[in-house]
Amino acid sequence: MITRVRYAPSPTGLQHIGGIRTALFNWLFAHSTGGKFVLRLEDTDRTRYDPVFEQNLYDTFKWLGIYWDEGPDIEGPYAPYVQSQRTMMYQKHAGELLEKGQAYRCFCSPERLEKVRADREAEKSQETGYDRHCRNIDSEECERRIKAGENFTVRLKIPLNDPENNSSAITRFNDKLLGDIEWKNSDINPDPVLLKSDGFPTYHLANIVDDHFMEITHVLRAQEWLSSTPLHVILYKAFGWEPPVFCHLPMVMGQDGKKLSKRHGAASVDEFRRQGYLAEALINYTALLGCSYEEEKDIYTKEELGKFFSPDKLNKAPAVFDYKKLEWYNGQYIRMKSNEELASLSLPWAIEQGLFGTGKDSDKTTEKEMELYTAAMDLVRERANYLPDIPAKLGYLFSEPVVPAVEEFIPKKSDQKSAYALLQMGKDMIPAFFPDGKAATDEEIENMVKEKAEKESVKLGDLLMPLRVAITGSRVSPPLFASIRLLGAERCLVRINSALKLLGSA
Repeated sequence: MITRVRYAPSPTGLQHIGGIRTALFNWLFAHSTGGKFVLRLEDTDRTRYDPVFEQNLYDTFKWLGIYWDEGPDIEGPYAPYVQSQRTMMYQKHAGELLEKGQAYRCFCSPERLEKVRADREAEKSQETGYDRHCRNIDSEECERRIKAGENFTVRLKIPLNDPENNSSAITRFNDKLLGDIEWKNSDINPDPVLLKSDGFPTYHLANIVDDHFMEITHVLRAQEWLSSTPLHVILYKAFGWEPPVFCHLPMVMGQDGKKLSKRHGAASVDEFRRQGYLAEALINYTALLGCSYEEEKDIYTKEELGKFFSPDKLNKAPAVFDYKKLEWYNGQYIRMKSNEELASLSLPWAIEQGLFGTGKDSDKTTEKEMELYTAAMDLVRERANYLPDIPAKLGYLFSEPVVPAVEEFIPKKSDQKSAYALLQMGKDMIPAFFPDGKAATDEEIENMVKEKAEKESVKLGDLLMPLRVAITGSRVSPPLFASIRLLGAERCLVRINSALKLLGSA
């Protein structure tokens, strides 16, 4: 048997981290078993459907690098893969259940249903859901009301009694993760709607029909859908079909023990992307939420995850989403990137921050600017955890920093006069850093500075501080020697002279 799994989102909102994990686990399971991963759009909720959300789905998975074997944009043997294009199939199968007596037409108006709800609320009744008012309407009355043009829905007739055992009906099924489960039919949503009055199916009917005819073998979905599974098992039995293997994934919680949402921070993948997370970091971390792979290892490629994943490695307990851990992963993946990759990935933030200037052509970079920006990745890679951090630390390379206040140049237990003398020493070394017009290596520059400090009997840190502030505009900056090398002698001397002017003026 070929494993066939699916991700079946409703395009009624942005893709969020919980949905992405569901899709990822299905994708990994398909790849670990040599199976097929199917994308199906469950777009029957036409009041909330928005093409913007559908496009967000495609954009998100393209960014993540997760691709399906069959889907709306990839022809497959079970097309179409969009539920709104399969309406006649659902209507046909709703009719089949009507003929079997396992479904019925409901003529209750929205006003009547609202009145039932309000009356129960007023009476503080424990009953919920539909009151099965139309369940036993005889066929003659049903035909008369249809001919009269009354609107109707089609509802599933939930079995209430087990005639074999002369008891209340119970639905049983096995979950790959949770084991054997029993559910009293009296606790299932009373006779849910399968076909709406506009002819569109509800989630339950469309989901079951599609999973059956698309030959889905395993359904991996969030545990919030567990309460729907008894209803789905009843539908499979009503049609005489074999259900797939169910596996309800552990929930993703915030650190407060509540379901992950916007209040915990970013929840939509778009927001993670805007904040400067890398797709690889998000995939790596998300794949570990509620699943174990190998001990003593944190970093996995997507290919390794696909090789090692198994539903047997899932945990029953909810997974806790730790933003600090995700930050760590993001930093690790940033450090793995080449200068060229990192420059390209962070460039949109560099432009947004005005690193190359502002105005009409601020979104364009010259070849020289891009060469400098790419070379500068070595300066910040080890100190950046998010992509926006990178250009934020490099402004001094592309524009002249504001000369700081005098006190910023002065080392501890020193004074302005000493700071001036120390900076003058630094200035005198600049030509030696660029022999024959070419920059020395960072190691060579460091050795020259150490020799100078030793020769002049000054602390290395004291010698470096005023030089660092003059060159970068700050006491805290990326590596100084590399900064000097990238800026060049002329730009360094201009900055040092401006600082000496300030220190010598008072």
